[in-house]
Amino acid sequence: MCGICGIVAFDGAPDAARRGRAESMLRALGHRGPDEVRLEDSPSATLGATRLAIRGLDSGSQPLRDDETGVLAVCNGEIDNHAELRAWLAGRGRPVPLDTDIAVVAPLYLECGDAFVERLVGAFAVAIWDPRSRRLLLARDRAGERPLFYARRGDEARFASEVSAAVADAATPLTPDRDALAHYLRYGCFAAPSTSFSELRRVRPGEVVTLDGRGTSARRYWRLGIAEAAKEEPSTDRFDEVFRRAVLRQSEVDVPFGVFLSGGIDSSLVAAVMKAVRPGHRFGAFTVRFGEASYDEGGFAERVAQGLGLPLAGVRLTADRVPETIAKLVALAGEPLGDPAWVPASVLASRAAEEVKVVLVGEGADEIFGGYPTYIGARISERWRRVPGPVRGLVERAVRAWPVSDRKVTISFLLKRFLDGAGLEGMERHRLWTSNVPPDILARLGAEDPATGGPASPEADLLDLIQLHDLETSLAEGLLTKADRAGMQSSLELRAPFLDKDVMEFAATLPASQRIRGVTTKVFLKRFALRYLPRGIVHRKKRGLSVPLASWLRGPLRDWARGRLASPRLASVGVDPKAALAILDEHRSSAADRSRALWTVIVLSEWLEWLAGRPRTPER
Repeated sequence: MCGICGIVAFDGAPDAARRGRAESMLRALGHRGPDEVRLEDSPSATLGATRLAIRGLDSGSQPLRDDETGVLAVCNGEIDNHAELRAWLAGRGRPVPLDTDIAVVAPLYLECGDAFVERLVGAFAVAIWDPRSRRLLLARDRAGERPLFYARRGDEARFASEVSAAVADAATPLTPDRDALAHYLRYGCFAAPSTSFSELRRVRPGEVVTLDGRGTSARRYWRLGIAEAAKEEPSTDRFDEVFRRAVLRQSEVDVPFGVFLSGGIDSSLVAAVMKAVRPGHRFGAFTVRFGEASYDEGGFAERVAQGLGLPLAGVRLTADRVPETIAKLVALAGEPLGDPAWVPASVLASRAAEEVKVVLVGEGADEIFGGYPTYIGARISERWRRVPGPVRGLVERAVRAWPVSDRKVTISFLLKRFLDGAGLEGMERHRLWTSNVPPDILARLGAEDPATGGPASPEADLLDLIQLHDLETSLAEGLLTKADRAGMQSSLELRAPFLDKDVMEFAATLPASQRIRGVTTKVFLKRFALRYLPRGIVHRKKRGLSVPLASWLRGPLRDWARGRLASPRLASVGVDPKAALAILDEHRSSAADRSRALWTVIVLSEWLEWLAGRPRTPER
């Protein structure tokens, strides 16, 4: 893992200040790579990288330069198929002398041109400056595990791994993007290519962006074909080969590594398979603990760790750590993120970084194998509509009468959320179910409800469509953003075997019945997991990483939340602070659980505080 950045001039004009501006970007990326910091200049470009040494400890310096052509390359992430690519390139007369995975990037580009990225397997963000054509090429991995941002102004462009670095030189004015912030409020993250600033864009997952003197263009080189893929009955033997290969490649490192372990099926399966493919390698597991019983999964993590013979280290999260942690995360990232699990993920990463440099995680399994309760809702909504109206009315009144609970993912919460969207169609219903701030609360805050995509194809299966939507939005720009920024805060690299290209493409062929059956999620994955895990772990109730936010906002975080929600800066982006405080009071009275919506606004307020305190320099 690294932080990468650069500034290029398409007209070739000299700029004495360019190196200093690039140095300020590198300083903002220091947490992403403490092992080495380097800049490389060419007449029209300066590229830089901060390095977290994982593979090729003595030969992985960046940026990489091809002496013959002057091509400069930087890469954040890992190339899992580097050995195969190295052999292929050698056979074509392009030996790769450096013993590190990223060393294949520049030779592969020189051999294949823009199509080079289609041969890469791994989690990566790549930037290549080609002085022969004065082109900057930016590419992001298929699932979006590694971030990449860019901005263009006239004949100059800059890029960086994080927003805070991309805007660190403060050479141009920054304008909060009201439309993008409206999407953030609704869903808790930004939709690529948008960012919190109008001047800054993000590369989409599976996309190549090309910038030169003529303009900017983008193309998708990969997209999961879940809606188009021919469905077939899956083989557990075949998947075992695919998944074991993914885990083996991602754990091929030259430094200590471990796993994040919640005791749920996804992280437990990663740990069990890694134990199987690396039987002689000692590695540890890390878990986060809570004092609130319904949020604490430490007992399940202990059970899995004991069964696999893994040492388990736990870290406890308490409410008093939240304000300082979220302020630091927002400042390092330079953008808000509405997932409350950002805080425990950061605390867990900080603990793991005391012992290891890499952890494998279970992210992505829910999106590709069908693990969310909303997917069950999508399958049964049409049957619910056929229930006679009077019966539906009786059920709805009974569910609405259920008191608000601070416990995690209760049946009452799921049923109320189901009823909220039961009258809507397809994707519109799913968007409501996955909202951080639903439309009625947005209206009370005075904020706009963002425009959504057009109607879905009537030929496509709804389950396919919502899984693809989640993969490309809430996973790529939400959950993976959380994982990346939480890990990189402590210079810890997170790797997700479920997001390996072959694993994702295998999952795309699963029939709907192998993903959701009745009220059972991840049907095939659970059947497969029984090879490695006890039934009690495989079939236990899904919880997911979260925090007891509802009770904390009524108790220890109450005053801090009130201070953030009262900020007059919220009005500058269309949010009424008085309305936000009224919603907090409603939450405190237990009239309704508004914790997710309140948190989303609180983090936005933190971002506005960071923006207000950011140093300014005169416009160039």
